[in-house]
Amino acid sequence: MSISAKDVKALRDRTGAGMMDCKKALTETNGNLEDAIDLMRASGAAKVAKRAEKIASEGTIGSYLHFDNRVASMVELNCETDFVANTDEFKALARDIALHIASQAPQGVSDSDIASEVLDRERKVYEGQVKEEGKPEHIAEKIVEGKMRKYFEENTLLAQPFVKNPDQTIAELITEISAKTGEKIEIARFVRMKVGEAE
Repeated sequence: MSISAKDVKALRDRTGAGMMDCKKALTETNGNLEDAIDLMRASGAAKVAKRAEKIASEGTIGSYLHFDNRVASMVELNCETDFVANTDEFKALARDIALHIASQAPQGVSDSDIASEVLDRERKVYEGQVKEEGKPEHIAEKIVEGKMRKYFEENTLLAQPFVKNPDQTIAELITEISAKTGEKIEIARFVRMKVGEAE
């Protein structure tokens, strides 16, 4: 079966994937556009892991301003090509992440972004709490580690449940879109401002 350039373009517009990947998917699904999209989504998640070493130097800035004009955020979201960076889906992802940042006030993108003095202070508080409860030392350490994990889940952007879909973390949301586009997507940095709050 012959796959037309028009079909390849239609699939590329829908998925943001490369032309050769689109042609291959259409060939495997006998030209059925919806089946090709499903096939690419299924194989996309595996490809995301392989693309981890790629450089994501294209992208966009997503922003959000709360209706009361008192909270705002901006995020730099990167990908590998300007083609993906210019898609509506990628721009929507950047806006959604900016909205999430304004709402949930993460302290960093991942645990490595949180200052060691902040982590040390948190750990000491948790150790003090466990000591007050009189837990045995071997159990106390596990409880403190559990509390630190919870702290990271609540305060790092990638680990936080997505405000629009709490069943999915921000990291899982990015992996999902990355699988669809076939490109590495990463959050480079963000800023959140609230009236009356210093940095």
